[in-house]
Amino acid sequence: MPYSIEELIPQRAPIQMVDVLVRASEDEAVCRYTVKEGNFFIESDGRLSEVALVEHIAQSASAHAGWKARETGATEAPIGYIGEVKNFHLYQRPKVGDVLETVVSMGPEVQGVTLMRGETKVGDEVVADTQMKIYVPE
Repeated sequence: MPYSIEELIPQRAPIQMVDVLVRASEDEAVCRYTVKEGNFFIESDGRLSEVALVEHIAQSASAHAGWKARETGATEAPIGYIGEVKNFHLYQRPKVGDVLETVVSMGPEVQGVTLMRGETKVGDEVVADTQMKIYVPE
């Protein structure tokens, strides 16, 4: 991808939860994140909290929105908001050093609200999935 992640999402360390946008199309994106020491969402056992996976999936959707904006000539990443989290499943809490790979599939958009689905894996194992409504004001 021709853009750095800092060009695509507004979040920064210690809450930045995406390292790279691997690929993107009109309705899908794949993002990666390596769980780092010092991340705001690391709990005392060295694993990510449940909310960290929600945030990672949302930031992956943000990277997709940033990519789309850049592709149409925008100079700044749009700021979006989680409107709803639905059917969130946590199967395993990743630990420091794990590499998360997330696919976000974007559904229809109505008045700035987009329905999306996200699935996060570590290797071949699904660690979380969810549906969300994301709001990006115009």
